[in-house]
Amino acid sequence: MSRRGTQQHFNQRTAVSWAVERLFVGLAAAAALQGSAYAQSAATTESDAPQTTALPAVMVKATATPGELPAPYAGGQVARGGGIGVLGAANVMDQPFNTTNYTDEFIRDTQARTIGDVVVNNASVRTEQSAGGFGDVFEIRGFAVQATDVALNGLYGMVSAARVPVNLLERVEVLQGPGSLMYGMGPGGSIGGAINIVTKRADDQPLTRLTALYQSKAQFGVAADVGRRFGDEGQWGIRVNGQFKDGETGIAHGNQLQGDGAVGLDYRGKQLRWSFDAYNVSENTDELRSQIGLGTATAVPDVPSAYNNLYPGSKLKLRDSALMTRLEYDVNKYVTVYGAAGEHYGTSEQNFPSATGMTAGGAFNVRNGYYDQYTRTKSVDAGLRFHFDTFGVKHTLVTGVTSLNQEIGYFYALAPVSQTVASNLYSPTPLPPMTTPRGDMQRTSQTRLNSQQVIDTMSFFDDRLLITGGFRRQTIGLDNYDPGTGARTSTLDQQAISPLAGIVFKPLNNVSVYGNFTSGLSNGNTAPAGTANAGQAFAPYKSNQYEAGVKADWGRVMTSVSVFQISQPNGVTNPVTNIYGYDGRTKVRGLELAAYGEAFRNLRLMASATFYDPKLEGTAGGVNDGNDPAGVPKFAFNLGADYDLPWVPGLSVNGRIIHTGAQYYNASNTLRLPAWTRYDVGVRYGVRIAQKDVVFRANVENLFGSRYWIQQGTYISNAAPRTLLLSAQIDF
Repeated sequence: MSRRGTQQHFNQRTAVSWAVERLFVGLAAAAALQGSAYAQSAATTESDAPQTTALPAVMVKATATPGELPAPYAGGQVARGGGIGVLGAANVMDQPFNTTNYTDEFIRDTQARTIGDVVVNNASVRTEQSAGGFGDVFEIRGFAVQATDVALNGLYGMVSAARVPVNLLERVEVLQGPGSLMYGMGPGGSIGGAINIVTKRADDQPLTRLTALYQSKAQFGVAADVGRRFGDEGQWGIRVNGQFKDGETGIAHGNQLQGDGAVGLDYRGKQLRWSFDAYNVSENTDELRSQIGLGTATAVPDVPSAYNNLYPGSKLKLRDSALMTRLEYDVNKYVTVYGAAGEHYGTSEQNFPSATGMTAGGAFNVRNGYYDQYTRTKSVDAGLRFHFDTFGVKHTLVTGVTSLNQEIGYFYALAPVSQTVASNLYSPTPLPPMTTPRGDMQRTSQTRLNSQQVIDTMSFFDDRLLITGGFRRQTIGLDNYDPGTGARTSTLDQQAISPLAGIVFKPLNNVSVYGNFTSGLSNGNTAPAGTANAGQAFAPYKSNQYEAGVKADWGRVMTSVSVFQISQPNGVTNPVTNIYGYDGRTKVRGLELAAYGEAFRNLRLMASATFYDPKLEGTAGGVNDGNDPAGVPKFAFNLGADYDLPWVPGLSVNGRIIHTGAQYYNASNTLRLPAWTRYDVGVRYGVRIAQKDVVFRANVENLFGSRYWIQQGTYISNAAPRTLLLSAQIDF
């Protein structure tokens, strides 16, 4: 494109971007005027009415029935509360943490496909892989959270290491900050936050829903969701849902075949609650949105077309299935016994090329490879909850145990060096065929995570003051195996205790001031080869968080402000002694602002902003002290709006702006990835046809086709292109 053409393109983009931003402001202003007129009309009506005697205000506190999900908040996009591990479900105003709980309605209206499409609506959460890639990896408060550390109904290890299709889910619950005490240590040892997903249950009203799906370039699909309750009091329930999609993707010559199905059974009695879940997910992808490292590049290359596969010819095959059950029994009004168990098995088979010699102009060398992996996990969670009073202080005491046993195996092979070919980001060379035969996956590691916890939440002054304290004793066992011989090559057995202290104070009925101190727990490293203490295994390390904030419930809008600091130890090698140890750390401080709800009648808003102050300390030789950690921006913003047009009943428009600031690719801060902004828009129309409820939805993600890099560790991938999503839903 010529310079003049580039400038015209830039001017058009700028003008359209400005127009979209004005549209958001205009929608908010129109709704504000409508809300103002509504309020004036109500005030006029009140002034004309006969005078009455004012009665004292009565505070009504809604409590969910045990086993039921907290009710949606105003606007229906998020819930009033959610689960926080062993502490159970609670209203967000009673939690000493910053949490967001996305509803099924929000998931459907945004046409989210994976968990990453949901959680990205919070400025403190970003995905580290692009849509169409291997899977979901998240960054929460500046720290990576692996897909393996997503809990399913409170159990770790039950989901894919790649991604989970959200059509199987009722809620997505996000806890910002370490969650090892509430959920136990995840298999990946993530410390930035915790994500729990909740499966669907049959509602009191019968449901039979069919949805036709379309995703550009030419992928078509259908989804079904059926729920019924049985019994004299509807105590038995069954929910069956699944989807099938096949067709061309937004990557050149790409195709994706996806299928999933799930069944959920449950029983809800006066004292006994039981559930059972089973799901199966399969996916075959031709032309995977790949990642690549910058390696020796002296500058960050320009982002290639989003339609490019960096390694043409790459393929991905995913298979996942799981079974799990949970039971709770109220022995009496003081004691509840609970237990859950599950098993998951998943496999992935993919091309895993090796790229080297990246240049600032985007040229590199590549050779083909295989990386196949299986994961087999068994998980158990059991304990007791006690509710009692002591001298006017109410207690909720939880004591229990968790156990996770995970076996991982893989097959890895690279093509010979002689089969290396030259390639380029902007005109990628197809991968040479693999001449190395594909072998069977062999066991490489066995991980055992066992823990015991005791947590007490004390309530004073009619729930005006809530104090939570407790600890979890975690035992980590790890055996590594040679995949060729099957012989055990190393073993580790370590223990650590992670504490929790939290406080919530309510100076007003609608205001909560909270604070917490908690620790995340991660598996210890091993001193690398070449160091003076090579092979030394280190104990699990703790990442400490301090957090304080204020939440306010204004009736239709919830606002929050919080400050936090997370400090994670880093393993470094002393350049003088050549001894490896935890002498460094990554420290991230942040300020979070958020608001969500129904700001005015018919206008739903979801806005958030996060400002980071990240620093590296104690780096090897001090050469990177004071630098920013790789992959952490200085700030991130989100703004989402959903508005029901008053002049067309059933018609709604929505939009979203996602902005992430620039971030450094490496700890030396010599390579910097530019900031990026993504605009999404949509329209929704609900109508009755032949006495059936029908909803048509259309969403466009990345409206302007913005090109930007997304980083995961030392790898980057180009963002997905403009994507059109269409659906037609009918309820019978």
